[in-house]
Amino acid sequence: MIQQLPLFPLGTVLFPGLVLPLHVFEERYRLLILDLLQSPEPRRFGIVAIELGHAVGDGRTSECRNEPDMGTGASWQLATVGCTAEIHGVVPHEDGRFDIVTVGGRRFDITGVNDSLPYLRADVEFRPDDAGPDPEPAARRVTRLFSLYRDRLAGAGAEVSQSIELPPDPVRLSYLIAAAVVLDRGEKQRLLEAEDATARLLLEEALLIRETRLLDALPAVPASPFLDDGVNPN
Repeated sequence: MIQQLPLFPLGTVLFPGLVLPLHVFEERYRLLILDLLQSPEPRRFGIVAIELGHAVGDGRTSECRNEPDMGTGASWQLATVGCTAEIHGVVPHEDGRFDIVTVGGRRFDITGVNDSLPYLRADVEFRPDDAGPDPEPAARRVTRLFSLYRDRLAGAGAEVSQSIELPPDPVRLSYLIAAAVVLDRGEKQRLLEAEDATARLLLEEALLIRETRLLDALPAVPASPFLDDGVNPN
């Protein structure tokens, strides 16, 4: 079933169940939030990663410098799979900015884009969140590898959260691991797009083995967010 969602392009990937704070200051996204606040529940929009194009900000999130052209000559390119962001808290500011807290909801495929408003809207089809065939063995291996990875990160001088509790559910586990491991945006997007939790866990297993070996070979690691709780500006 096709549904329409307002889109919020970012330089990051949102996963179901994960919290994403946003500082909304650009005019078109202020309008998006205002429109949502005047609409019935659920108040949600689509987070979709910018794959190509210019972004500003702190490197974790982004503001598109150019208006997109969804025909030929696009100035930036969006991923075709995103995740809904459900608004759980809004703090308005006198100058029109907003601080909002969102939680990742459901994955979706973009089937069409409408740019008739200042912000983009997309026709989307929601994806199921299946566990897949026999996810438990992969979940156990990934849990062990993730613990080792965290130890290696801490040993290399990275700030590692001590409050992460891994859920027993393989779907939730696969998304938390995907959000927590320090990877580039393309690899995060691959994890978001994985067919089911088993496929995602198997990919995470390979990535954790690779990243742990790299950490073993490096004397230190660059500063990177590890389930960072900081605010993400638009």
